[in-house]
Amino acid sequence: MSAQIINGNLLAQSIREDIAKRAAELTAQGEQPGLAVILVGDSAASMVYVMNKEKACNANGIYSVLEKYDADFTEAALLERIDALNKDPKIHGILVQLPIPDHIDERKVIEAIDPEKDMDCFSVVNSGNLMVGHPVIRPCTPYGVMKMLESINYPLRGAHAVVVGASNIVGKPMAMLLLQAGATITICNSKTRDLAFHTRLADILIAATGRRNIITADMIKPGAVVIDVGVERDENGKLYSDVDFANAKDVAGYITPVPGGVGPMTITMLLVNTIEAAERRLKARQQQ
Repeated sequence: MSAQIINGNLLAQSIREDIAKRAAELTAQGEQPGLAVILVGDSAASMVYVMNKEKACNANGIYSVLEKYDADFTEAALLERIDALNKDPKIHGILVQLPIPDHIDERKVIEAIDPEKDMDCFSVVNSGNLMVGHPVIRPCTPYGVMKMLESINYPLRGAHAVVVGASNIVGKPMAMLLLQAGATITICNSKTRDLAFHTRLADILIAATGRRNIITADMIKPGAVVIDVGVERDENGKLYSDVDFANAKDVAGYITPVPGGVGPMTITMLLVNTIEAAERRLKARQQQ
């Protein structure tokens, strides 16, 4: 039996309808949600990502600012722009598109963003809040995965979740959100010895390495939920993912496609984070 497909496009569309409604309500109360995205350099892939984010904001009632700078933009100038956006009352969220040029200290840039406006949840403050189980802001991709699991009413408490990939962007925060929801967690990476031993134990298998077909059908527990996060493109621009979808779908109970799976949810949850930041700002203003 073929797996049920978790359609990220349809779920994202449903969530964005709620986003547009909440944005309109906030705007009516004088607190239109605002997101600023900064792009340094001329990466074609990054340009596509930021343009999609700007388009999503404009389509859902969120004020959008896109700042594009050449690859030789200085670290000092970038930090100055972040400081200005931190102080801008029209901006509730700031995102610096990664990667950034090597001459700029990525960690210094991340920590320069006001934690209340850190929509990627990359700062030490927000990562710490997530670690102790009290997240104020949730990282976009893991947050989107949690919404996908919620959409199929999967019982997380007591389930065994295996996360393949231990990055600060996806793997680690994904494990923390699942742990907070009551799942038992195993974290692996591309160098894990006998990776298949671990993945075959997973009720929920989340692959986030960016290594083509690292998860094959024989590595999946029959009936498991398989979430495919990692993507890469070959020299011809063809898109590949972590999971061998063509064969895995005949073993898994649920599976996400690429494209049309986690990708649309990542941008959608960025909008949700911006909305939630504006709602917190409005609540604080009303309590003054």
